[in-house]
Amino acid sequence: MAENTIRLTGKRSSPFLDKVKKLLPDDGNLNLCLTCGACASGCPASGLDGMDPRKFLRMAAFGMDEEIKNMPWIWMCTMCQRCSYVCPMKIDIPQLVYNARAMVPREDRPKGIRDSCDMALRNDCCSAMGTAEEDFVFVVEDVLEEYQEAQPEFAEMTAPIDKEGAEFFINQNSREPVTEPDEMVPLWKILHLAGVNWTYGSKGWAAENYCLFLSDNESWEHITRTTAKQADQLGCKTYLNTE
Repeated sequence: MAENTIRLTGKRSSPFLDKVKKLLPDDGNLNLCLTCGACASGCPASGLDGMDPRKFLRMAAFGMDEEIKNMPWIWMCTMCQRCSYVCPMKIDIPQLVYNARAMVPREDRPKGIRDSCDMALRNDCCSAMGTAEEDFVFVVEDVLEEYQEAQPEFAEMTAPIDKEGAEFFINQNSREPVTEPDEMVPLWKILHLAGVNWTYGSKGWAAENYCLFLSDNESWEHITRTTAKQADQLGCKTYLNTE
């Protein structure tokens, strides 16, 4: 018998399945799954650790809570929603994955994701890299000046921070100002050439939200509200997440 074969040991109670019933069509009837494989065909995590969305769904239907909670695959899923988009029965597998992650005690969830979430909670920038507000401002201004001087055709290019009344509030992956600051420039050039009225915020500028992937609702909401509050205070009309 193959190592990744699902083994059933009789009927089981499933607190996990009970919790997610309302997220599924027809009162949580997982038997609506046609096992057509559409979900697995477009899934970037399909085949990893011998798993795919279809097999994960069947394990949930069989009440295999402990097996689901302990398998690495739930942390390999990107929750990109390709599976639910193509599912003819509209079963929301990413929601199942999210709730499966929530079954794992927080201290046992992947350290890299957990530490990145916790770092973002320590500053109003919401940066998983721990970048301070003044450091972000310095890097943006320094890189902008360098490109304005080196490329005369972009001498009028701007990278505003805390500009009031801008149309777009734009965020930035916080790894780039720290390790790859030049990677910020192509977006600035596009916005400049398109004549877009935009701004960063000195607070809430970090685009990533590891707390979402950690399945930490309270922390996820805190980071989202911090960013949204900054956009509102600046009077921006549209919040654009570059992630």
